[in-house]
Amino acid sequence: MKLDSDKLDEIESVTVEHYDTSAESFWAGTKDHDVTQNYQAMLSQFPNGKQLDILDFGCGPGRDILYFKSLGHHPVGLDGSQEFCKMAREYTSCEILHQSFLNMSLVKEGYDCVFANASLFHVPRQETPRVLKELYDSLRPEGILFSSNPRGDSEGWDGNRYGHYYQFSAAALFLEEAGFEILHHYYRPAGKPIEEQPWLAIVSRRN
Repeated sequence: MKLDSDKLDEIESVTVEHYDTSAESFWAGTKDHDVTQNYQAMLSQFPNGKQLDILDFGCGPGRDILYFKSLGHHPVGLDGSQEFCKMAREYTSCEILHQSFLNMSLVKEGYDCVFANASLFHVPRQETPRVLKELYDSLRPEGILFSSNPRGDSEGWDGNRYGHYYQFSAAALFLEEAGFEILHHYYRPAGKPIEEQPWLAIVSRRN
């Protein structure tokens, strides 16, 4: 069933409100997560020493932005949660865009890479092709999109958060239709059997 504009607005507003009202607890629970594998998966696609313009799509309170900044890159954050944007600005002193995922205004070919860690799954299935195309257009030629999302075969509400959960085969179709070339993918956490790896990570390149 196609979601109309009112339903899409509800999905986004309720999900964002969830993060606004739980911003401090979210930060406490995620600030020490080790996502080094994800950082390296994206950054290793570029020459050592190259300073990158990075869009952190769904930046949250700014953990990953500060890491990229510490390496000498130029990260810009984007999040729909006003509380997350405020926290990220204070934590990183970087530019943070307060934009919802379904209503973005991005610079064309403005970034070398997009880091979408645990964020794209909040985009409803019917809107995923459009959002991916907007991210594609924001990348420079040969730019990299890193995405990591929980695996699954469902779409709908989990409490006050809306999620679109998919396996690699479905993700690959979305990415390829948007124009991306998939370079490789893996499952997290590393070193565990597949049934204990709920996260799917994909590295894709703009052609």
